[in-house]
Amino acid sequence: MKRLLLINGPNLNMLGKREPDKYGHQTLADVVQLVKDTAWEQGYEVETYQSNHEGDLVDQIQMAEGRAAGIILNPAAYTHTSIAIRDAISATTLPVIEIHISNVHNREDFRHHSMLAPVCAGQIVGFGIDGYRLAALGLMKKIEKEGRTANE
Repeated sequence: MKRLLLINGPNLNMLGKREPDKYGHQTLADVVQLVKDTAWEQGYEVETYQSNHEGDLVDQIQMAEGRAAGIILNPAAYTHTSIAIRDAISATTLPVIEIHISNVHNREDFRHHSMLAPVCAGQIVGFGIDGYRLAALGLMKKIEKEGRTANE
């Protein structure tokens, strides 16, 4: 069975508690279940990871080769600052979809620029946690179109 890797960055473990006016009341467990259900319908399984630490996220991206066919990544605040995560994405042959729950483009100015978008296969913002479902569907379509066979 093909596998997706779902990586969530800093503070996403606080979903449901942190700024519900921006991020909603659903939890990270709800996000994980949504992605797993979406992927399962298409014959994929999902491995998940969350960390508040930049280096841990880099490690997960680097170790994804051979264990996943693609990555859904919500880098959270590291979107705007992390050259290390950008370099890890650039170094992988796997497609990476950048996802954000809120629309970062209608928030504070410093959130308008993504260090990662230029090296990602796509970016989804502003659809709440349903953006994760869209990211999974788009990523699986890309994997199938490219004929990726990792993890079968």
